[in-house]
Amino acid sequence: MVKVTQNGDDERLRSVIDAGLEYNETTIEVLEGLEAVRRRPGMYIGSTGPAGLHHLINEVVDNSIDEALAGYCDLIQVTIHRDSSVTVVDNGRGIPVGIHPKLQRPALEVVLTVLHAGAKFAHEGYKVSGGLHGVGVSVVNALSEALTARVYLNGGIHVQKFRRGIPVTEVEREGETSRTGTEITFMPDREVFETLDFRQETVVGRLRELAFLTRGVAIDFQDERTGRGNYFRFNGGLVSFVRYLNRNRGSLHPEPIYHEGDRDGSEVEFAIQWTDGYVENLHSFANTISTREGGTHESGFKSALTRVVNDYARRHGLLKDNQVNLSGEDIREGMTALLSVRVSDPQFEGQTKTRLGNSELRGIVESVVAEGLSNYLEENPTTARSLVDKGVKASRAREAARKARELTRRKNALDVTALPGKLTDCSVRDPAMAELFIVEGDSAGGSAKQARDRRFQAVLPLGGKILNVEKARLDRILNHNEIRFIITALGTGIAEDFDLEKARYHKTIIMTDADVDGAHIRTLLLTFFYRYMRPLVEAGYIYIAQPPLYLIRQGKREYYCYSDAERDRVFAEIGKKGVSMQRYKGLGEMNPDQLWETTMNPETRTLLQVTLEDVIEADEIFTILMGSRVEPRREFIQDNADAVRFLDTVV
Repeated sequence: MVKVTQNGDDERLRSVIDAGLEYNETTIEVLEGLEAVRRRPGMYIGSTGPAGLHHLINEVVDNSIDEALAGYCDLIQVTIHRDSSVTVVDNGRGIPVGIHPKLQRPALEVVLTVLHAGAKFAHEGYKVSGGLHGVGVSVVNALSEALTARVYLNGGIHVQKFRRGIPVTEVEREGETSRTGTEITFMPDREVFETLDFRQETVVGRLRELAFLTRGVAIDFQDERTGRGNYFRFNGGLVSFVRYLNRNRGSLHPEPIYHEGDRDGSEVEFAIQWTDGYVENLHSFANTISTREGGTHESGFKSALTRVVNDYARRHGLLKDNQVNLSGEDIREGMTALLSVRVSDPQFEGQTKTRLGNSELRGIVESVVAEGLSNYLEENPTTARSLVDKGVKASRAREAARKARELTRRKNALDVTALPGKLTDCSVRDPAMAELFIVEGDSAGGSAKQARDRRFQAVLPLGGKILNVEKARLDRILNHNEIRFIITALGTGIAEDFDLEKARYHKTIIMTDADVDGAHIRTLLLTFFYRYMRPLVEAGYIYIAQPPLYLIRQGKREYYCYSDAERDRVFAEIGKKGVSMQRYKGLGEMNPDQLWETTMNPETRTLLQVTLEDVIEADEIFTILMGSRVEPRREFIQDNADAVRFLDTVV
């Protein structure tokens, strides 16, 4: 039996098997040059969707950031042109243009056409670097319809042009200059990418992040499509970053804690500020690359934080002999922290670099953080006491939450009908086939239960708005009935008990009325999933239903409209003679067959999948919308009033 795997050229192998041909050495295909990148782009940039498209800009900019980290660049300019091509310019040293001694081709051409070619491997050109380790800019070249490299070096302007990774000109000197640096202009390939629509907010978010992480480096962004631009330069580095993240929160101490250190050639810096909230926000980076899944550097940071705070509390009598130590979760409640490490040989787990694996970094980071935090606590006893006091309160709440979870688990173990009584479950038991509709109100829930396909669609109606988890600790959250119903129905557990493998549905669909109250409930649910069940969001299991706003009838013809603009377009097409219009105030107003056809039928419905493109941006928006400060929320609503329909897609 031949086993077909997802590794290698599956489609070619399947065709060989299906055709009954012999599978031997003649069927093995060798991909030359950058052909492998074009054949399997997802292996190099993650996807050919919006995330992969934006990855192209990141890779070119990361090369310029490497020059900045090496001390040779302090200005980076990024421009998105009207045709969706992109130009990135820096004032670094410029990519070498001389003949490579081994390959006997210009070094510029080698860098842009050969995978794993660059100055980052021998550490002669760069002490630390990010990007895809020598494949980044060549991958961008391979996936670009056209790319032009312009290098300002040795008093001249050197230019080479490429098409889909193949040189179409030699390196040519086209003029004189006194400047140095590299300029890359590329047009993403329409044959590769699903869309060429760069999202300005995504690009700006990453550039702002890089400006914070590379203190003193200026990044100038211009979007010719909108005429808008941004200029970033932060001399405060991580301290400025923490202030930015906490600008819509109340802080327990006015100035962030900051410290940096160097151990065995690895550089570590961190900044921390505790807020009066309950959510932990820890963002870590390795050579400016975001490590969303953490790694050894985060483990060292957390270990030092827990040990130092507990040691301080014991020495100063803030924890009594009969009290247990504070857990890491207790201490990190309400904490906003930035951790940045720079290492010469980062070992990232996975091509897209979401987890750092260097074993030695745990001890290095732990040492630097312990040194800086210990000194700060001794020098700032008032702040230290407030931090310990917050941790003690968090510990009590966490213990209450633990007891609530254990009680729920015991009840579920004894009761075979432990699923919430309001849940009308589906018959299929394969989570990949099952859908759960979380519906606003009993009336809408009744319609949904009649409309659904009972084979694979389950319905859970909610009795009104759920608790705003942004303003509550976990013990209070777990005592809220509607939230308990959701947790039990999904089957995953919550917080540290969460297990994605136990998810009972791979589609959880939020279905609320198309009005202000419905939008509020939707945002409350999204906040809950993001804060306490984030793996569901990251796995792509959360969706938003799109019910119609209007039903327009003309004779026997019916038109469902999902926006005012669509309503106006229908009127313009059919005229208003003999036309009646119904404005749906709620899902409960629809007949079951209407609800099925417009909102629940997989063949005709429209669903928005909630994805997590930018953790920092998502965190900021939830803080603004659901936090305790009114003014940031008012400003956000005023700035985004025209796009209110699309607020759900920002995460």
